[in-house]
Amino acid sequence: MSLTPSVPIELRVAKDKKSLRVVFSKELAYKFPAEMLRVLSPSAEVQGHSPSQRQTIGGKKDVEIMTVEAVGNYAIRITFDDMHNTGIFSWSYFLELGKDKETRWNDHLADLEAKGLTR
Repeated sequence: MSLTPSVPIELRVAKDKKSLRVVFSKELAYKFPAEMLRVLSPSAEVQGHSPSQRQTIGGKKDVEIMTVEAVGNYAIRITFDDMHNTGIFSWSYFLELGKDKETRWNDHLADLEAKGLTR
């Protein structure tokens, strides 16, 4: 049996629509900026079908979350104000992203810089 809760007990979009709070337990909660969720979307459009196809997405610093809808009992679909909505954010993806949040974000910033893109 896993010691990590596998289903969030709360999902809350900030009033300014710039972040999403995902709470798995009192001890395990993450706040994800909308920009981070957009540029690290698990969609094929962003991730590709292999690591070599992964896209570096710039220009999303001011992106907002428009809607969040359930996908079965295992995930949500987020629609961003740039109309991207093809990523299915599973509970396990949120746990991975939360655990590696700083590393993934720093990697994204380094990719932007290397490719001459801006946030």
